[in-house]
Amino acid sequence: MGRAYEVRKASIQKTGAARGKIYTMYAKEIYDVAKKGGTDPLSNAPLKRLMEKAKKEQVPADIIKRAIDKVNSGVDETYDKVRYEVFGPAGSTVLVDCLTDNVNRSISSVRAVLNKCKCKLGVSGSVSFQYDNLCIVSFSGLSEEEALETLIGAGVDVEDIELDGDQVIIYGNPQDLYVIKETIQNRLPNVEFDMDEITMLPKEKITLSGEDLEIFNRLITMLDEVEDVQTLYHNVAL
Repeated sequence: MGRAYEVRKASIQKTGAARGKIYTMYAKEIYDVAKKGGTDPLSNAPLKRLMEKAKKEQVPADIIKRAIDKVNSGVDETYDKVRYEVFGPAGSTVLVDCLTDNVNRSISSVRAVLNKCKCKLGVSGSVSFQYDNLCIVSFSGLSEEEALETLIGAGVDVEDIELDGDQVIIYGNPQDLYVIKETIQNRLPNVEFDMDEITMLPKEKITLSGEDLEIFNRLITMLDEVEDVQTLYHNVAL
């Protein structure tokens, strides 16, 4: 099954938080992307993708509209993307991605969780080298061979491709996400993408048990509740 489990896990991590937090995080990210690249999704591909994802996760249209309207009305807010690299129990690791308007608040909140769980914050690069930064595109409607031929024919390089049931899953460089999607759409105009993510996948997974697993689960739950935490990636097989 290859990395297919990781794809599903990445999806779970994106939707595991309370609905209210999901709405807030999408509002912040849509505002940030629209402010940097413009409010027209036709000319701002990251904004278009983000709006599509928000709709898939049932974020109310009014929340999306208000985020766009804030940019158009000249509201000036600044958000920083920050990554914290965490050493958990028994060789577990976590990458904590935040989108925040207050970095001091963000790091204080994350440190408070780590102290309660007796885990440690690593320096930049101490954990992330154990993960692959990839884009993932999954869909149905082509065989693995047909998808690969389509991509090769368009001169698109991919890191890996696999089949999980009737789903084709493509792994590529993050910067190639849009060209991969466009190439598949040219072959299948009505294709619906089950996933189009830029993510961090662990190179190796570990298994925890007993107290170590309890501590790790508490760590993930508490980090997910932090206001500024946007996404969590980890190397534990659950």
